[in-house]
Amino acid sequence: MCSGIEPAVNARILESHIDEAASAGAEIIFTPEMTGLVDRNRKRAKSRICEEQSDLVLRTARDAASRNAIWVALGSLAISPKEADTGKWVNRSFLINPEGSVVARYDKIHLFDVDLDTGETWRESVAYESGTEAVTASVLGASLGLSVCYDLRFPALYAALTNAGADILSIPAAFTVPTGKAHWEILLRARAIEAGVFVVAAAQSGEHEDGRKTYGHSMVIDPWGEILLDMGTETGVEICDIDMSAVSAVRRRIPAIANRRSFAAPKDL
Repeated sequence: MCSGIEPAVNARILESHIDEAASAGAEIIFTPEMTGLVDRNRKRAKSRICEEQSDLVLRTARDAASRNAIWVALGSLAISPKEADTGKWVNRSFLINPEGSVVARYDKIHLFDVDLDTGETWRESVAYESGTEAVTASVLGASLGLSVCYDLRFPALYAALTNAGADILSIPAAFTVPTGKAHWEILLRARAIEAGVFVVAAAQSGEHEDGRKTYGHSMVIDPWGEILLDMGTETGVEICDIDMSAVSAVRRRIPAIANRRSFAAPKDL
């Protein structure tokens, strides 16, 4: 997707994509981070961010999932959590079943805070509350591990997910063009290879209404690290068939999860 600043517009696009995927025979559709809203202007975005029960994009996804009897891994939405007293939002991923029910939620744990040499400053933690819990969910006979964008750079999260049985990792994102070119593919393949899992990474792509430019290249990667699908900079729907038996086959060759060991941290000298 190339999500803009109006959730209603993004909801209509999402609905058409879910309908298209289901018509093509897909059993599950994955969408990018911030499917419902991409807007760097937080003052403007504030009027469009609400609690779950009022979120138009989430309601649209649930209705489309139910109408089409398809799973929807909704990459993430900016949500105002009812229970929060900090005034911050959460970057929340949702798994929706074919009945239209939300069966899993995951709040992005790692938030991007940085001061660049160029003078640019990014403070995701100013507007967003960090999640505190890794999440897996059963879907179509597999275990799906949930994560969002910047989480990709923190392998300990994926070790926790795969230790808990995940054999597919969902990594929706909105990578910028420079970091996407440098790191997107190699990090995705590393996450697949290190644990012998499928990686499904739906990405924002193109120039957005708020001026942001995202890298695209939505990918599906197999447990050996081979790229099964790379959508390039295109938006829209692509279908990719995966054979879950590849997970056990790769893990028999390289039993990295079984060989993991705990160890003491280095001592200060």
